[in-house]
Amino acid sequence: MNLNLQRPIVFFDLETTGLQIGSAHIVQISLIKVHPDGHEEQRTEYVRPVDNNGFTVPIPPETTEIHGITNEMVANSPTFKELSQSLYSFIGNADLAGYNSNKFDIPLLVEEFLRAGVDFDIKNRNMVDVQNIFHKMEQRTLIAAYKFYCGKNLKDAHSADADTRATYEVLKAQLDRYDGVDYTDSDGNVSQPVVNDVAKLAKFSTNQAWADLAGYLGYDRQHNIVFNFGKHKGCTLKSVFVKEPSYYSWIQDADFPLSTKKVVAQVWNQMQSERLKNTGKYVIH
Repeated sequence: MNLNLQRPIVFFDLETTGLQIGSAHIVQISLIKVHPDGHEEQRTEYVRPVDNNGFTVPIPPETTEIHGITNEMVANSPTFKELSQSLYSFIGNADLAGYNSNKFDIPLLVEEFLRAGVDFDIKNRNMVDVQNIFHKMEQRTLIAAYKFYCGKNLKDAHSADADTRATYEVLKAQLDRYDGVDYTDSDGNVSQPVVNDVAKLAKFSTNQAWADLAGYLGYDRQHNIVFNFGKHKGCTLKSVFVKEPSYYSWIQDADFPLSTKKVVAQVWNQMQSERLKNTGKYVIH
């Protein structure tokens, strides 16, 4: 089944130096941009990982064992900052799709753009996570998903371009397989959510409980943003900042993803504005 698109969608996959959003760097990115008329554009880039000072970040040997990318392979490649504008233009206003992308690839992609000084906005994009659809419907890995849905063995697994192509093919096969199939959620509600509509696929495959991309922040029943970690887990950001204003500074100075810090700063700045309006004073931290 071909995708029913209102605008382009970009399938992408990342190979990285590690798994921590705040400290990991991209070493390879592969993208397939599918347009509403069905034609595709594909791009794959090796990336030299660098820190904030421009020094090369080594790829750990245990990570190389997984994706096969060595320090020598990326030594003469452009940095993400050098690629950022062209990648930003390539993606354009497209929706995003990937495998485990909502939890890892999209947060890290946004993180790299922010490091490069590019505010890559995702608010108006649909984000389809093929893994979440797969796990909710079948509970498998990408290699098994490719075999299960497409009837083929995935060659060159953990190669970004192979994984990207497989993810694209799996989603199309999921649309065929789950056409008219019921899904029962944890509350007992029955629906048929796997339909050929990117916005509805994004809603079904997104973790609605997260307020940030990396899952450090969530929502309570009143839709207030709360902490998902640490000593204040379950507490709203506003209540914590009232009692312990210094916690804001600690978060901003700690090794959290920039995208998480951005959400925290938005809550903090809103509190500052409200306090200034009501009392004529800022919160001291």
